Amino acid sequence: MTIAAGDEEASRAGYLDRRRRHWDSVAQSLSGSRAPRAPAGYHRRLAEVYRFLVPPGSRVVELGCGEGDLLAALSPAEGVGVDFSPAMLARARAKHPSLRFVESALEDFAPGETFDVVILSDVVNDLWDAQTALDRVRELCRPETRVILNAFSRLWQVPLRAARRAGLARPLLEQNWFAPDDLENLLYLTGFETIRRWTEVLWPVATPLWDGFANRFLVRWWPFRWMGLTNFLLARLQPAPRAAARAPRVSVVVPARNEAGNIGAILRRTPEMGSGTELIFVEGHSRDDTWGEIERQTAGRPGCVALRQSGNGKGDAVRAGFAVATGDVVMILDADLTVPPEDLPRFLEALTAGRGEFANGVRLVYPMEKRAMRFFNLVANKAFGLAFSWVLGQKIKDTLCGTKVMWKRDYDRLAAQRGYFGDFDPFGDFDLLFGAARLNLRIVDVPVRYRERTYGTTNIRRWREGWMLLRMLAFAARRLKFS
Repeated sequence: MTIAAGDEEASRAGYLDRRRRHWDSVAQSLSGSRAPRAPAGYHRRLAEVYRFLVPPGSRVVELGCGEGDLLAALSPAEGVGVDFSPAMLARARAKHPSLRFVESALEDFAPGETFDVVILSDVVNDLWDAQTALDRVRELCRPETRVILNAFSRLWQVPLRAARRAGLARPLLEQNWFAPDDLENLLYLTGFETIRRWTEVLWPVATPLWDGFANRFLVRWWPFRWMGLTNFLLARLQPAPRAAARAPRVSVVVPARNEAGNIGAILRRTPEMGSGTELIFVEGHSRDDTWGEIERQTAGRPGCVALRQSGNGKGDAVRAGFAVATGDVVMILDADLTVPPEDLPRFLEALTAGRGEFANGVRLVYPMEKRAMRFFNLVANKAFGLAFSWVLGQKIKDTLCGTKVMWKRDYDRLAAQRGYFGDFDPFGDFDLLFGAARLNLRIVDVPVRYRERTYGTTNIRRWREGWMLLRMLAFAARRLKFS
């Protein structure tokens, strides 16, 4: 057994040495007039994708950083590049003096610190032991850390070999070829959960007009989405059982318009959650006595806040409520009580157990009460669920359920980046869904039983608002899917 272990270590050492010498040679040749070229279109598109995924000002480590160009393109608050090639690192330090570079094989890297984002770009196919390397990656992560990995598709094995022979790409030694399922399985084995996966770069050569169209739009559609040059995976640590800590305080925001008859029931039925529940009513230009009822019911009642909405629409009411919320977790509860307040603790459990970072209510699993949703609304809800799942890159069964729950700290980050989408959502649901997807949060569906109204009539105007939803879908596709 000792001999076998020694042979294995010797094999690994020889493998690393050959690759170190190879990349040192590539680095030394880069300053020459006949330097091996890197496809500019491919690397430019990679930088665009990573800039979209990584918020500026993050603490980022790139494993297998080479010359550090990708890391520098992300404008990190602190950037650390790791590579085992001394010659590559010498070039990286000269080109990007504001970044920190460490010489180490990925399987041996142990910095004793964690990061917001860990990047492995075009490196796993070159590793001796990808599983051990991903075990090391786990040590760099906190629960909120995102790991982003991309690797060449095996479909491109022959074209890439031909491009290297023609001097159109940098030379490589023999590679591993991991399929996306292989990479997802390796992530699972090493304690990670894949949030989403997709392909990028249909046309790696810089070609005016065409490469932008092919790489931003065409690669998103069947059958071209199977032909991308590189497979991307976005992952986070698998949720682990949490030690008993201080239970979070919860803020429940209730947008209320023409809901006077439901205010008392909301106060009676909303359960106490976590270390305390704050109930925030936001009244929005009601024609009945909703505001008066809120004032009477909440007067002198601890943990209750009453606001009058200055703007219009449910989305504006939600933002007003979240702005004053003091809880660790923020929730939306529609005042029509079609989603029972008694279901709210299961949303909190999804977050506190780490199963998701954004809990989205789903009304389309359990049978509904007969008059809870009209037929055309049901069909539209299912269609929009499929369409938004495609756009967001995560499965969303019901986009229009009003009950949505997230950590307040994540909402504050979302609000800070709201300018990316703009303040255009009158419903409030999509502002949160788009923002959660933009932040790479793990979205989890929570099934609820959908009830009939017992007071008042719906505020929904289905045809006008359906057209508005189509416009928002197109806008989200442009800013998220085809960015």
